[in-house]
Amino acid sequence: MSERSGELILDRLIHEPGRLAILTVLSSVNDADFVFLQRTTGLTKGNLSSHLAKLEEAGLVEIEKRFVHRKPNTNIALTTVGRQRIAHHWDQLERLKSLSETSDQ
Repeated sequence: MSERSGELILDRLIHEPGRLAILTVLSSVNDADFVFLQRTTGLTKGNLSSHLAKLEEAGLVEIEKRFVHRKPNTNIALTTVGRQRIAHHWDQLERLKSLSETSDQ
C-alpha cells in the first residue's frame, strides 16, 4: 500500500463493509471470539468465516482455535500490522471527510 505525495488511498481489503466492521470491533478489544464477532457485526457464519480467512491471509488478524470447557472456541485478535492498517484506514477516511467539508465551503 503506497501513498504518492499525500494522495488519498483507501485500502480495498479493509474498506469492504464486512471486513471494516470486523476490524473496527477488533480494534476496540484485545481479542474476541467468533460468536461475539458474529453478533456485533451481524454477519452470517459463512460470511464471517470467509472475511476472517482473507484478513488472516493478509496478516491482519490471528485466529486461534481451541477448546474451552470441552467446547470448540475460535478466538480472533488483530495483529500489530492489522492495528496499524485499520488506524491508517480511519485516518484516510477522516482526510476524505475533511476534504469534502472543505469543498463545501
